[in-house]
Amino acid sequence: MASAGPTSNSFISQRLKLHYVDWGNRGAPPLLLVHGGRDHCRNWDWVAEKLRDRFHIIAPDLRGHGDSAWSPDGNYAMDAFVYDLAQLIHQIDLGPVTIVAHSMGGNIALRYTGLYPDNVRKLVAIEGLGPSPKVIAERAQTGYAERFRKWIDDKRQAAGRTPRRYATLDDALARMMGENSYLTEHQARHLTINGISRNEDGTWSWKFDNYLNVWPAFDMPQDDIAALWGAITCPTLLLYGANSWASNPEKDGRLEHFNTANVIEFENAGHWLHHDQFDRFMSTLDEFL
Repeated sequence: MASAGPTSNSFISQRLKLHYVDWGNRGAPPLLLVHGGRDHCRNWDWVAEKLRDRFHIIAPDLRGHGDSAWSPDGNYAMDAFVYDLAQLIHQIDLGPVTIVAHSMGGNIALRYTGLYPDNVRKLVAIEGLGPSPKVIAERAQTGYAERFRKWIDDKRQAAGRTPRRYATLDDALARMMGENSYLTEHQARHLTINGISRNEDGTWSWKFDNYLNVWPAFDMPQDDIAALWGAITCPTLLLYGANSWASNPEKDGRLEHFNTANVIEFENAGHWLHHDQFDRFMSTLDEFL
């Protein structure tokens, strides 16, 4: 059974049926793997294969992603994602849990951990702090009304956009490889096969909801987000790729808001460093866990 894959399960959150995979080993300490935006739970398969003998691994599909339901109103606010994570941990009684999360998933996990610090044993966030202070400052120069109008315009455009269709699976694979040049063809093919669905006419489309491309116009005040970071009490690892667009918190000052966090930067890696430098990532993760 060691070579068998995970089992599919579901839970209900805010009337949505959300999907997660369970890698078994229920008597072991729980480990939650949370993917990033426009991704899916099976992007963690390589990590899960390495750790499944030591942990009870759960990997959810966030709302609007993978095999989870789409939000009926097309809105994907951060508070809804945090609630979903809280529901998953509560409903299957995972706490206290160790969490490894990427990008948007890291943003969600960091907020959850700040809200419920006693419920998280250890936390790894891969490029999960959200926009850099520089980007936030630039956005703040745009007035409230202007941002609101742009959000309305973007939503209207999303409403008129149909999911992109690829004639063949290889066409979608090429798109995946173009998105991350560090991926091997084997990695890209696995991510593509598990992140795409076949349409009735034989074409292929990504599973994620197009409305995810329209970010909410407003979020929690940055000071409140920083306060949640400061409330985290568990050992925390913040990982960054040296060649990523994301801003390193050790260099931009955001690390000062954390009490128990360390930053590690990976050379020759971009935003998906857990794919780009898998062996080093697993060695770092092993040591931390």
